[in-house]
Amino acid sequence: MPKEVVKRMTTAKQTGAPLLEMRNVKKNFFGNQVLTDINLKLEAGQVLGLVGENGAGKTTLMKILFGMDEIRETGGYGGDIFLNGEKVNFSSPFDALAKGIGMVHQEFSLIPGFTATENILLNREPKKENVVSLVFGERMNTLERREMDRQSEAAIEKMGVRIDENMLINNMPVGHKQFTEIARELSKEQLQLLILDEPTAVLTEHEAVALLDSIRGMASRGIAVIFITHRLQEILSVCDKVAVMRDGCLVQNVNAKDTSVQEITRWMVGRNISSGENKHRQLAHQNVIMSIRHLWVDMPGETVRDVNLDVFEGEILGIGGLAGQGKLGIPNGVMGLYEAGGQVTFRGNEIALNAPRRCLDASLAFVSEDRRGVGLLLDESLEWNIAFPAMQIQNKFLKSYLGGLIKWRDEKAIRDVTEKYIDELAIKCTSSRQNAKELSGGNQQKVCLAKAFALEPQFLFVSEPTRGIDVGAKSLVLNALKKFNQESGVTIVMISSELEELRQVCDRIAIVSGGRIAGILPASDSSEDFGMLMVSQVK
Repeated sequence: MPKEVVKRMTTAKQTGAPLLEMRNVKKNFFGNQVLTDINLKLEAGQVLGLVGENGAGKTTLMKILFGMDEIRETGGYGGDIFLNGEKVNFSSPFDALAKGIGMVHQEFSLIPGFTATENILLNREPKKENVVSLVFGERMNTLERREMDRQSEAAIEKMGVRIDENMLINNMPVGHKQFTEIARELSKEQLQLLILDEPTAVLTEHEAVALLDSIRGMASRGIAVIFITHRLQEILSVCDKVAVMRDGCLVQNVNAKDTSVQEITRWMVGRNISSGENKHRQLAHQNVIMSIRHLWVDMPGETVRDVNLDVFEGEILGIGGLAGQGKLGIPNGVMGLYEAGGQVTFRGNEIALNAPRRCLDASLAFVSEDRRGVGLLLDESLEWNIAFPAMQIQNKFLKSYLGGLIKWRDEKAIRDVTEKYIDELAIKCTSSRQNAKELSGGNQQKVCLAKAFALEPQFLFVSEPTRGIDVGAKSLVLNALKKFNQESGVTIVMISSELEELRQVCDRIAIVSGGRIAGILPASDSSEDFGMLMVSQVK
């Protein structure tokens, strides 16, 4: 353990002070009270699970602790924060970093054109002197690439995962981007408190297990962790304490061993959440609406080699599998986001690959797993996000003048459709004109769904639809997908890293392994049967 961290821990022990203490922390945004009298304590080497519904105030509280600019720019906060018994008030994240606090944000803060190593060691790169720098000064030193690789590899190894440290960020799948963010914090020697905001939301179950092991390793080295996640079972498996927030208040703070998923859920939402067990259907007709033959996709981090798959009209087909085996690559390839080959037919007509507009014109739609990079216009309003694709592709929400020579936005129709989906999906926002970037991650995900629903497609790919969504909203979103399928007759292919989520919603589930379909089973089959397909080697 670094000497500086040991010194701080020793000082804290001598004074009897916890590593972190928050006293009566409060925050309001323009008269809207979002946090009320939060009191928390955290000891060195302790893992605290911080849970609550989207919009409960978790991320805002962590932004206060980390000294984020938006807190200072909106009037600061009330209350006091103590670190090792010393009162602190960070004016910027740099102050927090200097005190040994790291934060992995819910949304990525990586430089796309840099490699993983360059992002991990940004502004902390080891350098070496050369002839020029000896004359003109240290600003002319060159990067010590071998040492950079060694340090980044060591940080990655702490997580127990394998990612290519030389891959550019913009070529990485979202799961590898998340590990790069975490590795960047683990590479800092002075780290004594790490905030993880929804770190497993983009990870598969296998990747999430590796991360939980890494959190246990951090705790054993004396690093405290604040772990924010909607996967409540992860909270119970790795955390020492659980703090539950609701509507900006801390409603419970208990030992993890003394509670349960059901109890935490009830505290979070103020009501019991039904499991929404799926009543598996027997489709009356099994007409093939989409046929995929010999599909390959060149998507970084995904292996799609030779996919053959038939989708029946009116069904909800699930696609699952381990990380990198190809499940995310299939919809991205069919919809033209990455280079692909093979043959795809829809209602008997061939769909050209590598041509996204052709897919949309054929009444296909796609909700991507990368909501910020692909799914949203972050600086635009909810109205514009939800209505724009349908306006552009289908000429919806437009008024015609002079016999159609001039078309203009129908503001009332746009507002009506936006408010419809705000109500149906319980999107937490101030109004339909609020910018998408101002919403919590889970509510941004709902906007992506609303945008697809507004297209009224005949066929919908939806990838990781509940990523970053809390337990209460997850049930709402899954029910919305089932309703969309049953009432509108839309065929849905749902890709998810959570097998139980697929079994809850889908009629059949296809498992991808090694870039091919390992098998397709009814959703009612056992988890063990699906597990065997996941680890099978398809030739």
